[in-house]
Amino acid sequence: MVDGAKPSRPLALPEIPIPQPATAFHIPSNMLGLPTLFRTAIISDEKGSDMGTIKAVCVSDAKGVQKEEVGSAVIEPDFGIVGDAHAGKWHRQVSLLSYESIEDFKARGAEVVDGSFGENLIVEGIDVKALPVGTQLASGDIRMEITQIGKQCHSHCAIYHRMGDCIMPREGVFAKVLTGGTVAKGDTIEVCE
Repeated sequence: MVDGAKPSRPLALPEIPIPQPATAFHIPSNMLGLPTLFRTAIISDEKGSDMGTIKAVCVSDAKGVQKEEVGSAVIEPDFGIVGDAHAGKWHRQVSLLSYESIEDFKARGAEVVDGSFGENLIVEGIDVKALPVGTQLASGDIRMEITQIGKQCHSHCAIYHRMGDCIMPREGVFAKVLTGGTVAKGDTIEVCE
């Protein structure tokens, strides 16, 4: 400051509000070579979506093997998917895995197809592993309740031996069926309030 000069006041700038988006948007997944992290952009404070899409329906007639995609299946209450080895009167009647988890695994170099992890339903748009036990999911007339997140892997699967990792033990979700119906690839699925 020069002697005798008056001290200047700081310049006051008006505050400009920055709008906060309230929704999420999804960039098409056909952007080859990009991991899910770069394809999906969430621009809200929400913890995740409450609605998703069934990307695949898979079954197997034996336990401990890869499941095959079937397009659609009948799900019976307190039983599970008709024709699947895991169906029965227990707490793991249907298994679910997030599509985004599978895509992230593929981005690490894994060559997997729908059903490779032993999952019955592949769900896009809902981070199923983040849902607490007791959460209910609905798809059409079907209503399921999450009973378990993850599982103990007693004997490592073929994917583990090939990749050194498998996501089903920590990201797979298991549910019991409350009400049945038919589920098909492309159906919506939602978290019930």
